[in-house]
Amino acid sequence: MKRISIILIIALLLLASCSPKGNDQEEVVQENKNEEQQTSIVPSYQLNDETYRIILPFQTSEARGVITNQMGNRVDIDELEEGLMRQSKEIFDPSELFYQEGQYFSNELLFSLIDELNPKVNEEKIKGLDKEEKAEVYKKNPRYLTHILEQNYMKRNEKENTVELAGVSIGIALKSVYRFQTEVGGPYQYKKIPMKDMIEKGQEVAQKVVDELKGMENFPDVPIMIALFREAEIDSPVPGNFVSKTVVPAGQNKIDKWDKINEKNVLFPSEEAKKDYTDDNEIINSFGNEISQFFPNYVGYIGKGFYINDDLQKLTIEIPLEFYGKGEIIGFTQYAYGLIQDMFPKNYDLEVQVTSSAGAESLIYREAGKEKPEFHIYN
Repeated sequence: MKRISIILIIALLLLASCSPKGNDQEEVVQENKNEEQQTSIVPSYQLNDETYRIILPFQTSEARGVITNQMGNRVDIDELEEGLMRQSKEIFDPSELFYQEGQYFSNELLFSLIDELNPKVNEEKIKGLDKEEKAEVYKKNPRYLTHILEQNYMKRNEKENTVELAGVSIGIALKSVYRFQTEVGGPYQYKKIPMKDMIEKGQEVAQKVVDELKGMENFPDVPIMIALFREAEIDSPVPGNFVSKTVVPAGQNKIDKWDKINEKNVLFPSEEAKKDYTDDNEIINSFGNEISQFFPNYVGYIGKGFYINDDLQKLTIEIPLEFYGKGEIIGFTQYAYGLIQDMFPKNYDLEVQVTSSAGAESLIYREAGKEKPEFHIYN
């Protein structure tokens, strides 16, 4: 089991009332993979109750570059990482545990697993086929698996004055659409992957991942949480979402059951929003219509809603405009502020980003339950 020796420092930090939670920090002597020791810091404070504390300097994963190589959509990468941490909070308590990037899957091992766990196409055997026949072979053998993300959660052992692994979370990213070419330089073709097929493949991959971890000589007997992530299409402005998860308890090697995750990232405006999220869609459209009456440079908005069990949790709206002076920015922000106060319910987080070709111009945001929004106008 990997352990990290701790030397406690008695210290008191003078923190303002708006500072993160906590008032001291721990100096850590941490062993790296070469069994050398380095001094690190484990902060006692948290940004909030739902944020994991992180051991510093940040200990990176050997496989950290694999995700950008494997996943083509930046919004999917962010959601896989942040969403896996969100799912982990239900299993690994942020008030007691520390976050660390995965330390067990190496770059080489991940690429090997991704290749091994995807269907194979024998390129030599299909050389003589025409384009249509080749396309059918690829469509029958889609590469479902894109990436395997590992996150580690560490706990403090009071008796031995150490911190050690308390649990591991694994995010398995799976395609909703398989993109392929029948010849080098040829046009891309696409195969939509049904949810049912994707989940079956993801569950199969999940058991293989558990077997791989449990078979490692230095892997301790800790719970493993695994969540399946369905990617969005490559050019989608909103990310995909987690669809199911399971926990393999300590002392167990096999996955027993899966629980459905009902999360959704929704684009506004879109046909999906119009059909399935009618009330929210009407409010956001009305917001845009009000703006268009007074600001001739307004061309539209891009809205992104995050839902859990069909309840809106966070709404982000980006409004791109061209401004010709600071007064116009201030006036627009004031007007949008008033609309937000009057039009939007207060039961979800709301963020309105006002941008131009020069970059961010202003930001209006309101936490769920708060009466009034906050705002910031950038210099």
